[in-house]
Amino acid sequence: MRIRTAATAAGGTLALLTVLAPAAHADSHKGDTTFTSVTFSKTTVNVGVSAAQSLTVVATAKDGSGISGIYGGKLVSPDARIAFPDSASCTRPSSTTMKCTWKYTLDANDTDDYADLKNSNAGTWHLDAEAAANDHDFYTLDTSKSVKVKRYAKLTATQASPEPVVKGRTLTVTGTLTRANWNTNVYAGYSAQRVALQFKKSGASTYSTVKTVTTDSTGKLKTTVTANSAGTWRWKFAGTSTTSAVTATGDSAALK
Repeated sequence: MRIRTAATAAGGTLALLTVLAPAAHADSHKGDTTFTSVTFSKTTVNVGVSAAQSLTVVATAKDGSGISGIYGGKLVSPDARIAFPDSASCTRPSSTTMKCTWKYTLDANDTDDYADLKNSNAGTWHLDAEAAANDHDFYTLDTSKSVKVKRYAKLTATQASPEPVVKGRTLTVTGTLTRANWNTNVYAGYSAQRVALQFKKSGASTYSTVKTVTTDSTGKLKTTVTANSAGTWRWKFAGTSTTSAVTATGDSAALK
């Protein structure tokens, strides 16, 4: 994640005195200035421990007198950390509008330790930007436009044993749920999480949830089921507000 001391805006550069954002407020505006569109290239950015992830935000503002500039263009984390764009460019599609594009890099393993994502940064980030009009009207985005930035989760391949299994006998299914620890740059077991065990009967096209199992203190999953049909077993984690969803590779179990 690139955390900088200045942000590029149309018409100039805004120097910022701190990398901590003030408390978020509702959007504010004056006059007829408005943002007609704000789009994110992703609704959720899942970041692991090594590969940087990119995000592009495009915003268009309009005012009857014309837009003099769109300023800020920074992303603010739930714990008030600021990420400035790696690049910013603005155009004027018409005499009354301005369109700006900001590109960001989100990284938990940046060469600059201070720029690394930390676990406390995970959650809903909001775009902070202000459109200023030639007649001194304005519109400030504070909390209305947001994106999820989550810690990437992994599930080991599902293991169902014994294989093949005698019909009506017990089948043991195991797995492990981990997630990116942005503080240490490793994947660590995700404890106390409810994970669905799903089954797809041989010849079927969809899975159905058989039961829900809670991970232990190291993220491990283990349960038993009765093998009534041949088919494929898999684990599926729905994710949380700070952690991505993930589905494990399934394991087929035949009957004998």
